[in-house]
Amino acid sequence: MATKVYIVYYSMYGHVARLAEEILKGVQSVEGVEAKLWQVPETLPAEVLGKMGAPPKSEVPVISPEELVEADGIIFGFPTRFGMMAAQFKAFFDSTGGLWRTQALAGKPAGIFYSTGSQGGGQETTPLTTITQLVHHGMIFVPIGYTSGAGMFEMEQVKGGSPYGAGTFAGDGTRQPSDLELETASHQGKYFAGIAKKLKGSA
Repeated sequence: MATKVYIVYYSMYGHVARLAEEILKGVQSVEGVEAKLWQVPETLPAEVLGKMGAPPKSEVPVISPEELVEADGIIFGFPTRFGMMAAQFKAFFDSTGGLWRTQALAGKPAGIFYSTGSQGGGQETTPLTTITQLVHHGMIFVPIGYTSGAGMFEMEQVKGGSPYGAGTFAGDGTRQPSDLELETASHQGKYFAGIAKKLKGSA
C-alpha cells in the first residue's frame, strides 16, 4: 500500500500555495508515495479579505481535523504573523483537540514550510514555535537540515528557508518565491516523502 503524504497549508496571497505546489512535485517524485494538497478553513469574512486585497481561494479542498488521521505523514505550511504561524492555522490546530486526546497523530512524521514578510520576520521563529503543536500530538518533526546542498549556503541572493524547512519572503506581496526557494521546496517534498516511506515500511 502506498505511503500517503498530505500537504496542509494556509495561504492568503499565494506565496505559501506556490511553495506547496513545489513540495507536491517533490513528494510525487518518490515511487510508492501518494500526495494530496489541502487548505485549512479561512477564519476571516469575505468582506475583510476583500479589503485586504486577498485574491479568491483556490479550488484545493478544505481539510477537517479528522482527515489528518488518514495520512502517513503531513507537511504543514503557513505565512508568519509576528514570528509565529498565522491565526488561521493556529485556529485549525486548536480544533484538533479530539485527535490530541486520543493521540491519533502520534508517531506520524511532520514537516513545516512558511512565508515571511522580511528577512527578520520569522524564518526560524515560525517553525520553532510551531514545533510545540507537533510535540503535543506526539508527531515526529522532520527538518530538512542542510540536505538540499549548496543552495542552503547561498549568500549572493535573498532567499527564504532554513534547516527547519522551505521558506520564502513575500515582501510587500509583489515578490514571488525565487527559483532557489522553489528548488528547496521541491527537495523538502522529496526528502520528507522518503522518510515517511521508510517509517511506514518499518512499522
